[in-house]
Amino acid sequence: MDDLLEAWRTNNRISLLLLDQISDEGMRATLSTRGGRDVARQFAHIHDVRVHHLEKRAKDLAEGLQFFRSKEHPDRKAVRDALMVSGEAIEAFLDGLAQGLDGRRGFKKGVITTLAYLVAHESHHRGSILLTLKQSGHAVDKNTAYAIWDWDRR
Repeated sequence: MDDLLEAWRTNNRISLLLLDQISDEGMRATLSTRGGRDVARQFAHIHDVRVHHLEKRAKDLAEGLQFFRSKEHPDRKAVRDALMVSGEAIEAFLDGLAQGLDGRRGFKKGVITTLAYLVAHESHHRGSILLTLKQSGHAVDKNTAYAIWDWDRR
């Protein structure tokens, strides 16, 4: 169980590391021509999906967690603070799920599948963020690009 929770914490630290390395201009970058998510909104979406799953799967852990409003472009601090809090709530959810606590409902295939889904979703958006930054001329530095894959050091 410790390894599972550490995998979740590492995933969250990597998202925060990426967030911290993006320029202010990069946070506003988007490839959408129809008003789709900019980079800040993609990070906000990661948080919002966490809250959504908590509301469905561990309602008590969702209490006090707020969604970002649709089309809202939050600043870095708001996104970082939200990811920190929702990251801790997801960790508590995964821990409680593994312990079989009442009020915890994961995916039917178990706690590892639940973790895998959450990490896959967030990794997808990190990839989308990196592509958006690269295509819009705001690519992160090489050290950051490699650091997100160095889970042994994160």
